[in-house]
Amino acid sequence: MSIWSPTSWREKPILQQPTYQNKDDLNRVLSELKNYPPLVFAGEARRLKSELADVANGNAFLLQGGDCAESFSEFHADNIRDTFKALLQMAVVMTYAGGVPVVKVGRLGGQFAKPRSSDTETFDGITLDSYRGDIINGVDFTKEARTPDPERMIKAYNQSAATLNLLRAFASGGLADLHQVHQWNLDFAHQSEVSAKYEKMAQDIENSLQFMKACGITSKTYRNLRETDFYTSHEALLLPYEEAFTRQDSLSGDWYDTSAHMLWIGDRTRQLDGAHVEYLRGVKNPIGVKAGPSMDPEDLIKLCHTLNPENEAGRLNVIVRMGADKVGEGMPKLIRAIEKEGMNVVWSCDPMHGNTIKSSNSYKTRPVDSILTEMKQFFQVHKAEGTVAGGVHLEMTGKNVTECIGGSFIVTEEDLSSRYHTHCDPRLNADQSLELAFLIADTLKESRK
Repeated sequence: MSIWSPTSWREKPILQQPTYQNKDDLNRVLSELKNYPPLVFAGEARRLKSELADVANGNAFLLQGGDCAESFSEFHADNIRDTFKALLQMAVVMTYAGGVPVVKVGRLGGQFAKPRSSDTETFDGITLDSYRGDIINGVDFTKEARTPDPERMIKAYNQSAATLNLLRAFASGGLADLHQVHQWNLDFAHQSEVSAKYEKMAQDIENSLQFMKACGITSKTYRNLRETDFYTSHEALLLPYEEAFTRQDSLSGDWYDTSAHMLWIGDRTRQLDGAHVEYLRGVKNPIGVKAGPSMDPEDLIKLCHTLNPENEAGRLNVIVRMGADKVGEGMPKLIRAIEKEGMNVVWSCDPMHGNTIKSSNSYKTRPVDSILTEMKQFFQVHKAEGTVAGGVHLEMTGKNVTECIGGSFIVTEEDLSSRYHTHCDPRLNADQSLELAFLIADTLKESRK
């Protein structure tokens, strides 16, 4: 295998990249970013990898969730707080009801770039560049907005830094304290059936905490009761940006992408000879690779050998995104190939991308029933194969959006227009996410009997 460097990806074929008109501006921005402080540290990425090794061995569960694509216009402390609270709710449900530690990873603090099925978009006879996320261009259908602008990378970095700063404060400053379990319920969700189920569980947790306090176990004496570890992740799509944050760890001498704790390769950019695989094979962060219905078992094996040549537990996360009607056919052959090869991977389920439809009123949406079905089948296949169902990867938000139809707090097609805020793909709202968390918890509890 050829020698890796932070720039070796530039010698490989690359997909899903913008064309910047002014190369001088691009190079100036990249030079500036290379001097910016890292967003995360190598030691944090190593700690996450260690926790993911527990997931691979069935001793923990991975919860990865957040925005489809973060936006500049929706950047607000309340939005970050509410998504963090929604993830805390989901995690405590899985931990308490499912009886398993949860590794919490947000699609936050850097999830700006999005792959697109077409380079251009045509509306009323006008053809412009497709919207590729706020780090590249704007969502408005104008030539000015859709022209890729390298300055957006600096704005994305600044927003990521502010987001990470707030997340670190939330994780260690009191909001994540288990004694706040009632406060994690979001105001708009109080009327739903699943919210009532959560409140009952929260009361049980509070009663348990009172008993623990009587035994001398409090959040003052035990860090895990008052703080939580929370990590960030995004798709490593815009490689010039990722290269700018590729830094050499002073302790180990290894290279890390310091833009996030964990990165992943999408289903559209996982070519073995491609630039994205070349880049991620050389950084020591834990990484993921999306595996859709078109994934060939032999290709998956080759990807595992390329991305995780030392077969290190916790290094590689296979994020399966089949669609509810394809899990039973597509997943077993991938699992059997990995098992036969003896590869260490975390198996995670992305029940979102394979279940996207267009509603009768022309909104892109996802039925919650299909999402729940894919999640159930993910567990069923792993149980049948005797392997570990390790995690879930969701596009979700703490906001009261109406983007996915169905769920116990029923969102109809007619409701979509009322609070459809996404710039890209539809997200689960907090109530729908919590419903999924209870399903996962029940399944985890059953598997441990």
